[in-house]
Amino acid sequence: MDNPDENRRRFIVSALYGLWALIGATFTGIAGGYLFLPPRSRSEQEWIEVAAIEDLPVGEPAEIVFRRNRTDGWKITSEKTTAWVVNRGEDGLVAFMPQCTHLGCAYHWDQKNGEFLCPCHTSTFNLEGKVLSGPAPRALDRYRARVEDGRLLLGSSAPPEASGGQGAS
Repeated sequence: MDNPDENRRRFIVSALYGLWALIGATFTGIAGGYLFLPPRSRSEQEWIEVAAIEDLPVGEPAEIVFRRNRTDGWKITSEKTTAWVVNRGEDGLVAFMPQCTHLGCAYHWDQKNGEFLCPCHTSTFNLEGKVLSGPAPRALDRYRARVEDGRLLLGSSAPPEASGGQGAS
């Protein structure tokens, strides 16, 4: 005949082993999902409303400050950034990223000379973002831009082949 204390001890030990197995399986599933499943990718590009078209002067650059969310794996960070937007009237809009293509310095619009100027290494760019002088290796990088209901929306950076003369209309 079995001892009741021995039966109770066997039941408690079995219950503890079962609980440990459940906890271990849960942690293994979570860790496996984290390590082996890619983060959810967005099928649609994120567009950010940055300005009203009527507020942008025609033929002159305007520096627009806006907030955008940046996704790094599972981490989403809200960051403040800028864009230089040129309203070309009937020819549409072009939006430049705020970094010089030489070393990523911030450039500004030089009203007196009518060009973008990077003060660090004296690269200059025209209203189309093309290099006029200096060590910059290529034209200014652009944002994707589109207009909806009189509002300018900016997307991610435009591929280099899209930077030649295209803009939002």
